[in-house]
Amino acid sequence: MKFNWKTFIPNLALAIGAITMASSCTKERSNTTGWNYNDPKNGGFEVVDYDGQETGPGLVFIEGGTFVMGRVEQDVRYDWNNIPRRVTVSSFYMDETEVTNVDYREYLYWLKRVFGESYPEVHRKALPDTLVWRDELGYNEPFVEMYLRHPAYAQYPVVGVSWLQATDYAAWRTDRVNEMILIREGILRVNPNQVDDDNFNTDAYLAGQYEGLVKSDLYDLDPNKDTRKVRMEDGIMLPRYRLPTEAEWEFAAFGLIGNTVYERVTERRLYPWNGKGVRNPDESFKGDMLANFKRGRGDNMGVAGSLNDNADIPAPVLSYWPNDYGLYNMAGNVSEWVMDVYRDLSNEDRNDFRAFRGNKFQTQLRDEEGLIAEKDSLGRVIRRDVTEEENLDRRNYKKSDNIGFLDGDYTSSIFYNAGDEYLDGGERAKKRMYEFGVTSLVNDKARVFKGGSWKDRAYWMVPGTRRFLDEKQSTDYIGFRCAMARVGSQTGF
Repeated sequence: MKFNWKTFIPNLALAIGAITMASSCTKERSNTTGWNYNDPKNGGFEVVDYDGQETGPGLVFIEGGTFVMGRVEQDVRYDWNNIPRRVTVSSFYMDETEVTNVDYREYLYWLKRVFGESYPEVHRKALPDTLVWRDELGYNEPFVEMYLRHPAYAQYPVVGVSWLQATDYAAWRTDRVNEMILIREGILRVNPNQVDDDNFNTDAYLAGQYEGLVKSDLYDLDPNKDTRKVRMEDGIMLPRYRLPTEAEWEFAAFGLIGNTVYERVTERRLYPWNGKGVRNPDESFKGDMLANFKRGRGDNMGVAGSLNDNADIPAPVLSYWPNDYGLYNMAGNVSEWVMDVYRDLSNEDRNDFRAFRGNKFQTQLRDEEGLIAEKDSLGRVIRRDVTEEENLDRRNYKKSDNIGFLDGDYTSSIFYNAGDEYLDGGERAKKRMYEFGVTSLVNDKARVFKGGSWKDRAYWMVPGTRRFLDEKQSTDYIGFRCAMARVGSQTGF
């Protein structure tokens, strides 16, 4: 029999990988059954050693804890929309800076390269609205033409991005980072020729609906199989990038970790720094502005020869001083989208742990056999809202759409006796209840944005202040940064 090097070398590599895998996986014994983990002789049930979550690109670890969320400044507008309350925020990760123009242009380039020929609308949908710079009585055409794309503004925060666009960017970023991790770990090869539905998507990969250019799948300890894809249980891929919740954003902005001695906060902050002023008190930088904001009417940056914040519009994202978490521009520069749906009188105080309004519970669409349905034309796993029938036996929730839970119920509306046509539970009833478009712009599409901007007075730089805008709209002063859940240990070790 002739020796075949072509089959010997790959088989040898596979064998070496198996030995390495077996040696690295401990033969830990189950406390409940007595069977060994990671043992092919026992069927190959795998339990991996997990050293902790790696910090994803661009992120900073935010150790969570308890704090008083809400108003710390006088309520000059009498909105009464942020009543102080004590809540607990779990540890998480947040972008060190706002997402920049060059970050967003990388996203646009990828969309055009992958979907541009077959689905050009995907790229068009993601484009920022550069016309937000226009003003009826101001000459801002240079910003319209150049702010997004000129290299002079590459490290400036992207603006003209709606809440929906920011959410889509975070989902795209999740997939690109996880694809990079699988390439780094030697599981996939770089594939610059992805197009249409043949592009890496985290959910599709985990569902077995994306193959890619495989370099070396993991050795499978199941004695009936040779190799397998990466699974959630391996702890290799990262959780999703997303917008931070309002509670997370406010907690991170205050950065009270710098004012904590044991469990005592020594000084409650008005801004993301100590004191009640907006200038640096340090001798080396005395008098320098701590953030980019509008000092007064007609004063965006000070007097020539002595500019105060050195920025007439947004400044580069690494400008000014970071707070005690190492986050830049959590006050000023641009306001930032958060995940929450806005309500005037919030009921989030009814849940003092990981407070959030905006839950619409979904699940993956499955076929008649119970298998995950085939991904869509863009390569994404299809998701659907959970039905009320599926929740009949649940105690923790009954509906998939909980945006209006315990808030704005129809029986508390002044129109309760106006007739059954307003109480059908539909959009018409909600519009009538909130008088949307008449006396209010609040509905289920109104999203919170936080922090002051280059266009705002110092009042809005207080992290406890809050405003809202429709999720489809954008401005020249709202940007965003991403966050990510911390899994496991809350201390970062």
